[in-house]
Amino acid sequence: MHIFTDYYQNEVTLSFDDQPFSKEPKHVWVICRYQNQWLLTEHKERGVEFPGGKVEAGESAEEAAIREVMEETGGVVEKITYIAQYYVAGKNDHVIKNVYFAKVNELKVQDGYFETNGPVLLNSIPENVRKNKKYSFIMKDDVLTKSLDYILKRYE
Repeated sequence: MHIFTDYYQNEVTLSFDDQPFSKEPKHVWVICRYQNQWLLTEHKERGVEFPGGKVEAGESAEEAAIREVMEETGGVVEKITYIAQYYVAGKNDHVIKNVYFAKVNELKVQDGYFETNGPVLLNSIPENVRKNKKYSFIMKDDVLTKSLDYILKRYE
């Protein structure tokens, strides 16, 4: 387990074990690869980030992850793998989120992208991502760095 603070100074506990905080998390975050590039999205308010969101009634977290990738980037997921779960102890509430790694085999151009401006492809994640205002707060803590390390050691 890894414990650290996020961008808003909330305590975060990250684990690469199988869903240690909840078997039915309400949120997902998907680190995506498409043609040897990182596939992100530009959220209209938060900035550039990997796709993710809430699990809707009647769907599994994995189904939500696949849906969110399509809605926010147009990405068709070829393979998705659970890699981690984290718990954010917020000031008023808590959030439990599954982290997935997805390989995307196609980008479908859409008329509109849900809450985003569509796909963003990067050869690498900038080293200054924590200080770069272009990027969402979701990209500014150790969930990103530790998840990328985990992915690069196992899947790349």
